[in-house]
Amino acid sequence: QVQLVESGGGLVQAGGSLRLSCAASGSIFSIHTMGWYRQAPGKQRELVASITGSGSTNYANSVKGRFTIARDNAKNTVYLQMSSLKPEDTAVYYCSADLRLTYNTAAYTYWGQGTQVTVST
Repeated sequence: QVQLVESGGGLVQAGGSLRLSCAASGSIFSIHTMGWYRQAPGKQRELVASITGSGSTNYANSVKGRFTIARDNAKNTVYLQMSSLKPEDTAVYYCSADLRLTYNTAAYTYWGQGTQVTVST
């Protein structure tokens, strides 16, 4: 059974920083793209940032220059360093991982349970 466990959310003042972590565990053959999504109340879930297995990154325009995604393949962990936080960054943040359970199965997207990030004015 695969689990993605997030940590690092919380309450921070505008202009502050937070670092989110997400560790994948279980019987995993390989992990491909990992990412962070967020969902604010009344809004659709949106991509914040993603990183491929080789380290290529992609960011939403709204977070470019403020957020940095990174991963540690040895630990099956993805990080999101968030700086210069704004109230509009307030949301539940979810990590995702496209992974294979065995060598001959297709990749499937797994999700974490979500962690709340609240940015106060």
